Amino acid sequence: MFNTMKSTAVGLTTMAFMTGAAFANPYAEYAGTTLIVNFPAHPHYDAAIKILPEFTKQTGIEVEVDQLPYLKMRERQTLELAQDEGEYDLISYVVFSKADYVYADQLENLAKFFMNPKLANPAYDATDLIDGYVQNIGVAGGAKGYLPGPTGSLFGIPFGSETSVLAYRKDIFEKHGIAEPETYAQLLDAACKIPEVEPGMGGMASRAASGHQASHAFLLHLAPLGGRVFDDAWNPIINNAAGVEAANALKTIVDCGPEGAMSFGPSEAANAFSNGDAAMFLDSIAFMPGFEDPERSKVVGKVGYAMHPMGVRRGSQTGGFGIAIPKNAEHKEAAFLLMQWLTSKEGDLMVAMEGGNPSRFSTYQDAGLNAKYPFSATFGEALKYADPDWRPIIPVWGKINADIGTTMSKVLTEGLDIQEALDGVAERTQAVMEEAGYYTWK
Repeated sequence: MFNTMKSTAVGLTTMAFMTGAAFANPYAEYAGTTLIVNFPAHPHYDAAIKILPEFTKQTGIEVEVDQLPYLKMRERQTLELAQDEGEYDLISYVVFSKADYVYADQLENLAKFFMNPKLANPAYDATDLIDGYVQNIGVAGGAKGYLPGPTGSLFGIPFGSETSVLAYRKDIFEKHGIAEPETYAQLLDAACKIPEVEPGMGGMASRAASGHQASHAFLLHLAPLGGRVFDDAWNPIINNAAGVEAANALKTIVDCGPEGAMSFGPSEAANAFSNGDAAMFLDSIAFMPGFEDPERSKVVGKVGYAMHPMGVRRGSQTGGFGIAIPKNAEHKEAAFLLMQWLTSKEGDLMVAMEGGNPSRFSTYQDAGLNAKYPFSATFGEALKYADPDWRPIIPVWGKINADIGTTMSKVLTEGLDIQEALDGVAERTQAVMEEAGYYTWK
């Protein structure tokens, strides 16, 4: 059931704290503890699992990993977090679970751990964590209830967080004199030109499957094209001109995409690009290292990387995963030490060198990482425009997200009128928000 990572070596860690004039081992009290952690089946966490033996070597704390597909991980966590005593000491959570878990009071506020001088490493340097990721993944209770602000608190730390970048076949683009897309007009033009000049090749591989995937794909274009799901008073504005433009953009991309595009999730879209069936892929950075892996990709050395194209503004996605300590965990302090170690400068770089997604600005600037993954510099630049508010992370988002996804699927597969479709979403969303109490104070 569990993938167990163990080591018996215990020594003075390179992250030891200074106590007076002598070094102490801050992990000594917890040596021999076994933590059970819940991670998703995801490239970042595959990389993290590879470095866990080093954590055990440095600390004497052993780690057992329960790794599940992320939707099944969510189902399991829903059951575990509701128990008086949970099985997990540390969990990974997908970003849209943040609101649900915090609202249900199922995650520890991390303030008391960072206030504890016996636990908090003074070299941690939280200012180096990528701002957009922290805001999107870790903070709740501030602006809009899910962003930073005077009333916000930290409940998780980004780990496996993602932004969106564009991968494109630079050999195909050069062959046909197509410029690297910097704007949405150029992106959409290239998406439909490619099938004309390269028969059998789709323009861009995109998510489009009914439900969450179609919703994600639509929202990916909504933010840079100037749209939002709500205005500042929680009135749905998803059906305004920007929403219609985003839906049209997605439909154009799917219509000009590779065969089978309407059923794609992110993995299927990435595989289509890796196999040479599409000339572009606009999605999470998590998939990009695979494009340069000769065991998994037919396009190694042929890929160019660019920032998410600009609409009326730049607005790449933020999402992916964070890690948190459940309220019902048994070994909370040891779990915090693991969380801190994994997201430290040392741990973040180690995971990144194994193909994971950095959570720190300094990691993207590391010369060794850039030598191994030359696209890292582009990713670091893209993070300047990562939008922590590209989708609302509120407790009722699951219901709204499902509605968007189902409706967008009908637009893509049944030709449902876009304005009519989005008007329907807006009307149903307003009813959901009213029932949830968002208009109580109006």
